[in-house]
Amino acid sequence: MNSNAPLSTYFDQINKNVCKNVAFSEEELHIFNEHLQYKTIKKKTFLLQEGEICNFEAFVIKGCMRKYYIDKNGFEVILQFAIEDWWVSDIASFHEQKPSDLFIEALEDCEVFVLTPDKKEDLLAKAPKFERQFRLLVQKNLSATQSRLINSIAQTAHERYADFLKKYPKIPQRVAQHYIASYLGISAEFLSKVRAKMAKEK
Repeated sequence: MNSNAPLSTYFDQINKNVCKNVAFSEEELHIFNEHLQYKTIKKKTFLLQEGEICNFEAFVIKGCMRKYYIDKNGFEVILQFAIEDWWVSDIASFHEQKPSDLFIEALEDCEVFVLTPDKKEDLLAKAPKFERQFRLLVQKNLSATQSRLINSIAQTAHERYADFLKKYPKIPQRVAQHYIASYLGISAEFLSKVRAKMAKEK
């Protein structure tokens, strides 16, 4: 990988991210950086499509992505938005090397670091402490998924939207409202009513 100024800054960004959970030495971070592949992804380009095997865990340097599937009625169901400093992947497809049911699409021009299965295995062999880092990432993902499932049952649409704004304040300015509605499990029309009601309550 070329070592120019922008990539140096990006390495600092991802290193800061992984060090939130685990304390790594300079040598371990250097090994980690050597295993990363830098990629640019144009807006509306797919990083993953249904039926493909997910061969990456991607860290978003710049941009915004969405992860979704298409239900039996042909509707898109958004599972995740991924912006700067977030990771995105299909964990099941990545680890089991089986075809994915998901799509991952760039909603903006994006820059990412990608870790492939082979590179990850080599990284874990050379810097075993990263095993804990990625285990914590999976745990965080599972916790967020469980919390979202519970909220989808226990909360009203108004409460779900208010919770979304609180957790992800930067996303509503960057994605279309119908994408947020899909994430919340409601129609775009109903979301408009929820937003209008919240505006009146302020």
